[in-house]
Amino acid sequence: MKINIVNNSAHPLPAYETDASAGMDLRANLEEAVLLKPLQRALIPTGLFIELPLGFEAQIRPRSGLAIKSGITLLNTPGTIDADYRGEIKVIMVNLSDQDFVINNGERIAQMIIAKHENAQWIQVEQLTETVRGAGGFGHTGK
Repeated sequence: MKINIVNNSAHPLPAYETDASAGMDLRANLEEAVLLKPLQRALIPTGLFIELPLGFEAQIRPRSGLAIKSGITLLNTPGTIDADYRGEIKVIMVNLSDQDFVINNGERIAQMIIAKHENAQWIQVEQLTETVRGAGGFGHTGK
């Protein structure tokens, strides 16, 4: 799949690190480092603008290494970039640790996954079909 991209950063385009990678790393595009104090959040620019084909979205997800090593994750995750959005990709980062964290220019801050999606058409009915589970939820199917 080919996707139009404008790169207004000084960093390389997002790329798959291995042949089996689902996500591409996004990098911070900063004029100066950003300090995230515990429980603080910030909107971090990437300098990237994309044009997705209709029927596709870009999902923005946390990086597992940042999460486990530093307690850094993303809010509104996975974030969705719709095919008609033309603004800059920005990442909502949050520090869930008890220590300050510095985000530097060029640092890998998130993953982006391109995914196909369907548009649903609602069919209003009076009743849904029965299943064994029924309306059981929130732990209903096991421990």
